[in-house]
Amino acid sequence: MPAVRGNLIHDARTLARFRNFRRLLTVRLLSQLADGVYQVALAAYVVFSPEREASAGAIAGALAVLLLPYSLLGPFVGVLLDRWRRRQVLLFGNLLRSVLALGTCALVLASVPTWLFYLSALSVTAVNRFILAGLSAALPRVVDGDRLVMANSVSPTAGTLAATLGAGLALGLRALLSEGAAADAWVVLGAAAIYALAGLSALRMGPDLLGPDPAQAQPRVLAAVVSTARGLVDGVRHLAHRRTAAHTLLAVGVMRFCYGGLTVMVLMLCRYAWSDSVSEGMALLGVALAVSGLGFFVAAVVTPWGARRLGRLGWMAWCATGAAVLLPALGLPFQPVPMLAAAFLLGAASQGAKIITDTVVQSAVDDGFRGRVFALYDMQYNVAFVGAAAVAALMLPPDGRSAALVVGIAVLYGLTAAGVFRLRRVEAKQP
Repeated sequence: MPAVRGNLIHDARTLARFRNFRRLLTVRLLSQLADGVYQVALAAYVVFSPEREASAGAIAGALAVLLLPYSLLGPFVGVLLDRWRRRQVLLFGNLLRSVLALGTCALVLASVPTWLFYLSALSVTAVNRFILAGLSAALPRVVDGDRLVMANSVSPTAGTLAATLGAGLALGLRALLSEGAAADAWVVLGAAAIYALAGLSALRMGPDLLGPDPAQAQPRVLAAVVSTARGLVDGVRHLAHRRTAAHTLLAVGVMRFCYGGLTVMVLMLCRYAWSDSVSEGMALLGVALAVSGLGFFVAAVVTPWGARRLGRLGWMAWCATGAAVLLPALGLPFQPVPMLAAAFLLGAASQGAKIITDTVVQSAVDDGFRGRVFALYDMQYNVAFVGAAAVAALMLPPDGRSAALVVGIAVLYGLTAAGVFRLRRVEAKQP
C-alpha cells in the first residue's frame, strides 16, 4: 500500500498544477455546497415539518415532482449544452438559481400551498440539469487524458462531499433555529447566497475555455431547440457504436436505482423508527449523510488504485459485488449502527461505480457529443432514483422496515455485478 499511497499523492499533486481544473473545481464545490443546503431545506419543509406526517408515498411524490419532469427533458439540455459556451452556462445558471432560491424563500414565509412550493423548487432543479452536465462535459478541457481518471475521482466526489457538507451546515443551522417556516426560510436564503458565489467564481475562466469548439457550436437558441429531436437520435446512435460506454451507463443506472430505494428507507427509519421527535430524526439523518459522504471520499481515494489493479470494469464489478454481499448482513437487522455502516459501504460502492462510468463515457464519447450523452446520463440517473422511490413507497411499511426491499436490492446489485464481469470478459477478448 505505500506505493499506492505514493502514486495517489503524485497524481493529486500533478492534478493540482492544472490551474483551470482548480477553477472549475471551485465552481463545482460552491454549486454543490449550495445544493446540499437547499435540499436539506426542502427535506425539512416536506418530510420533517412537525405539521406534516410524511409517508414513503409523500417522499416519492416530492422526488417525482422535483426530479422527474426535467429528467425526462434531459436530452434537451444536452443539445443546448453542445451549442452554448459552458462557462456561460455555469455563470448565468448559478446566478439564476440564486434568484429562484430567493423566490422559494418568500414562498416558505408566505405558507403557500404545497404545489406552489414544489413549482418553485422544480425551477431550481431544472437549472441544475445544465450545471451538472456542463461540469462533466467540461472536465476533459481542463486536464490531459492521462489524468482523466484521477480528475473524475476528485471532481465529482469532491462535489458530492461539498453537497454533504452543505447538508451538514443546513442541519446545524436548522438545529440552532426554532422550529417553523422562518427557520426553513433562513436555510434557503443561505443556499441562495452560495449559488451567487458559485456563479461569480466562473468568471475566473475564459468564456471559450470550456468549449464546445467554435466549429461545432450553434449559438442560435431557436435552431438548437428545433434540432433537439435530431440531436437526441444522434446521441443515441453515437452511444450505440460504443458498447462499453452504453452498457456501463446501464449498470450505473441500476446501482443508482438501488441507492435510491435505500435512501427512502433510511429517511423513513430516521423519521419514525429510530427517533421520537423531529429534531432527533433530523440529527440521525445528518449522521447518515455524513457517513455516506465519508464513503464517497474513500471511493475517490481508492478507485484510481482499484482501476489500475483490476481494470475499470473489474473495479466497478467488485463494487457491485461488495454491495450485494454486505447489504443483507448489515441492513436486515434495521438497527441504526449496522444500517449506517451500510450507508458508508454503499456510498463508497456507488461513487466508485460512478467514477468509472464518468471516465468510460468521457473517454469513449467525442467532444461534440459529450453534452448530449451526459444529459442522457443525468436523465437516467434521476429517473432511476425516482423510480426506486416509487417502488419503495409501495413496499415500505409506515416505520420503514422492509426485508423484501433489502433482499430485492441486494439481488439487483448481484445481477449488476454479474453483467459487468461478463462485459469485462467480452472486452478482454477483443483486440
